[in-house]
Amino acid sequence: SAPCSQRLRSPRMDLCHLPATREKGWYLALMAPNTKGPTYAWLDPSRLYCHPQGLQDCVADLLQPFQGDTIDMVAGIDAMGFILGAAAAAVLRKGFLAIRKAGHLCVPTLEQPYTDYSGREKVMEVRTDAISPGLRILLVDQWVETGGTMRAAIQLVERLGGVLSPSPCPAGVAAICIEDSEGGRWIREHYKCAHCVPPHLQPRFDRHQ
Repeated sequence: SAPCSQRLRSPRMDLCHLPATREKGWYLALMAPNTKGPTYAWLDPSRLYCHPQGLQDCVADLLQPFQGDTIDMVAGIDAMGFILGAAAAAVLRKGFLAIRKAGHLCVPTLEQPYTDYSGREKVMEVRTDAISPGLRILLVDQWVETGGTMRAAIQLVERLGGVLSPSPCPAGVAAICIEDSEGGRWIREHYKCAHCVPPHLQPRFDRHQ
C-alpha cells in the first residue's frame, strides 16, 4: 500500500497503525501516561488527537448517543475541550462556542467560580450573546474527573437559558471519560451523557490505572 503521509519520524507515534477490529474505545490505547509527576493529569489524551482515524472514531463515539437529537450548538471547555468540541461541531455542521478561563474574552461575559480536579479555585466565563433561551447545547470536554469544571460550564449554559436537559429538548454532555466520582455520578444522573470508555475498562480509569 502507499506510504502514510502522516507518519512521524519517531516510531513511538505511528499515525498509520490500526487494530484489526476497531471496537469502541480502541483509540484509548493511544493516550500517554503521565511522566512528569503529581502536578499533571494522570493521562494525556493529546496523542490520540494526532491519529487521524483515532480522532474520527472518538468523535463518532461521542456523538452516537445523540443521533436523532436536535443539537443547535456545541460548546467546548477551555482548553482541551476545544479540540473535541470543535471537531464535533464540524461533523454536526453546527457552530462552536468556547467556554473560557476568565480573563481572555474582550466582550461582555458571564462568570462562574469553580474548583478544578486539582483542587484549585478558578473562574470560567462565556460571552453573553451566543446562547439564547431554549438553545440546545452539546457541552464537550476532554475529561470529567471530579466534575467541578463541567458543572461550572453547565451552570453558565443554563444561566443563559441554554438547554442541556431534561426533555422535551435536551442536548447533553460528552467527554472521553466521565469518572465514577461524586461529581461524575451527579452529571450522569441529571444529563444525557456520552463517553468513550467501555464498561469493562471503567474501573481502571476510575482508579487512574
